[in-house]
Amino acid sequence: MQAIIMAAGKGSRLGKLTEGKPKSFAEIAGKKLIEYNLQLLQYYGIEKIVIVTGYQCEAFEELTKDMDNVCLMYNPFYEMVNVLGSFYMGMEALSDDFVYLHADTLCEPIIFEKMLKLEADVILPVDYKKCDDEAMKVRSKNGKVIEITKQMSLDEAEGEFIGMASFRKEVLPALKAKTKQLLKEKEFTAYFESAIQRLIDEENYDIKTVSTEDAFWAEVDFLEDYERAAANIPESLTSLVSEK
Repeated sequence: MQAIIMAAGKGSRLGKLTEGKPKSFAEIAGKKLIEYNLQLLQYYGIEKIVIVTGYQCEAFEELTKDMDNVCLMYNPFYEMVNVLGSFYMGMEALSDDFVYLHADTLCEPIIFEKMLKLEADVILPVDYKKCDDEAMKVRSKNGKVIEITKQMSLDEAEGEFIGMASFRKEVLPALKAKTKQLLKEKEFTAYFESAIQRLIDEENYDIKTVSTEDAFWAEVDFLEDYERAAANIPESLTSLVSEK
């Protein structure tokens, strides 16, 4: 299995936490956000890890210089495109079942493990809760995802997609094609989830959710996100990193 990590962002909304550093170099309990994700992937035996970099790409080169299973792909347009553009830059390095995740998102190992064990073409971990306007919202029908977007009305939303997913390799050709088509349509500000939505609308794949079931996860976009994550990060995650 492979993984692709979106790590091109600058993280200016985190203020002094990221001054002169990539967003995912903010530290919690003495470890960088990106380090938590790298250790999680390695613990579960992910054979190849693709990191799409942008801002301060040299910092990732230094961090991973001794990691033989890590491949860095640079997105020179990281300030002009959203996450879909970064995925486009790294997608050709993928050729097998893979995990997609954001460098600034943390999750308890149990969420990751459940995602890997569930059988489907695409697995989307979802926090079933009342959403706010900024959440990447999800709704489903008969056990299958039918919509994933930030623009969904709050009344229709069933929960928030946490920004981590698993894909079977059979999905890759269509996912790459949808990504390329969106960018040909100049959807440069599109999220990666736009490509997933096209899979839902135009293909016949089994796309399911797995509930986080109140397990810890955090997307660190703002200072309050960081403070909440730092206060609540579980031992199951910090001890996993400590083992390596």
